[in-house]
Amino acid sequence: MATNDAWLAMVKEAPIEPELPICDPHHHLWDRRDGRIDRRYMLDEILGDIDGSGHNVVSTVFIEHLAMFRADGPDEMKYVGEVEFANGIAAMSASGLYGRTRVAAGIVGYADLMTGARVARVLEAEMNAAPDRFRGIRCTGAWDADPRIARAPRPGMYLDAHYRAGAAEVARLGLVLDMTARFPQLPECTDLARALPGLTVVLNHCGGIAGIGAYVGRRDEILSTWRASMADMAKCPNVVVKLGGLGMEYCGFGWHERAKPPTSEEMAEAIRPYVEALLELFGPDRCMFESNFPVDKVSSSYGVLWNAFKRITAGYSAGDKAKLYHDTAARVYRLR
Repeated sequence: MATNDAWLAMVKEAPIEPELPICDPHHHLWDRRDGRIDRRYMLDEILGDIDGSGHNVVSTVFIEHLAMFRADGPDEMKYVGEVEFANGIAAMSASGLYGRTRVAAGIVGYADLMTGARVARVLEAEMNAAPDRFRGIRCTGAWDADPRIARAPRPGMYLDAHYRAGAAEVARLGLVLDMTARFPQLPECTDLARALPGLTVVLNHCGGIAGIGAYVGRRDEILSTWRASMADMAKCPNVVVKLGGLGMEYCGFGWHERAKPPTSEEMAEAIRPYVEALLELFGPDRCMFESNFPVDKVSSSYGVLWNAFKRITAGYSAGDKAKLYHDTAARVYRLR
């Protein structure tokens, strides 16, 4: 998933509505040295993308990506290291030395929900590691038979009794559960949300539209199936949806294979059916735009991505825009 800054620089755009405050509720930070991802993405890198975009990003939420775990100690507690790392980055950002964007103002870490109720010990340690910023966890059960599309350990995790016992601990502690899925799994996600009505579920990446492998050439069919599943999920008042993540390779738009990156007009046209459907079903109070950087950087620059979102919402009221770009995320993740 290497990105090409020279390629991305081929499309430069002035920011649309540059004064509109944005909370980017989904990005990652890492320093990969395991050979899987040949890229460093730390505070300097994300600030470079934000500052270079011209958009008014006032805060962000860090989302786990299985990085910076502790090297020593019990296996189930090693995940606390990523929260400690993110909290350190947040403290650097909060100093003001690096600009006005508050990076990692909220933190979503990782804990293994398949350990059931025992996960409470890990969750409490993560809360103690970042008491002012830790807001929840993500333990992905996204799965597909094609490993290029999703790589969860096995299918059916969201239906597993152990996973749900762990999710119940997330709810008991007043934390948020970020969920990733691929669109065929959406009924499982809805079933979990109904089983735990006191749990705030944040569905990532528009629910996981796939467009490669077995899903090639089926976009209209998939859109219909996906929309029906999302309409059912929208009946769960405890579910909030992140609008974004459609630049990933498995989504099948193929932008990363082009000689030149897409413009924001092209991106907006391609993703509009999904974004507008979710806005209709969930409303601005339960939707938030996300960058999913640097993962989505494979397809576009930070500035072009936010311009694409703003083109879709051009006709929305100022109040609805405030919710979609900042207020919903700040409320759900309890940002100061």
